[in-house]
Amino acid sequence: MLKTVPDKWFDRLKFNHYDYFQIICRLFAATEAHSNRRCNMTAATKVLTAHVPLPLADKVDQMAARLERSRGWIMKQALSAWIAQEEERDRLTQEALADVDAGHVIDHQAVQAWAASLGTDQPLPAPR
Repeated sequence: MLKTVPDKWFDRLKFNHYDYFQIICRLFAATEAHSNRRCNMTAATKVLTAHVPLPLADKVDQMAARLERSRGWIMKQALSAWIAQEEERDRLTQEALADVDAGHVIDHQAVQAWAASLGTDQPLPAPR
């Protein structure tokens, strides 16, 4: 008989694919038919080390305790989010440079005139 998922699993603010995988594995392990099946999520990994200021390390430890996660999991989430942010920043920069190369620019003097008019009774329309 399939057991229900403990409420504490749903108390987390966010699940990621690994969370769902672990929940499914535990549910399968809870059934008699699948009790001998092992659910291992194997992926190639590499250990990275970094010296971080003690206050930052303390915040990581506090967050790990609050979320009931390992310090490594917190670091992977933070690193993944930062890399995604930097990739998006790079994509937007490349897009902007392509616009400049294509001549899709606004004259600086037109922008200055528009900005100067914003505090007046008759502001200019935004330059395009």
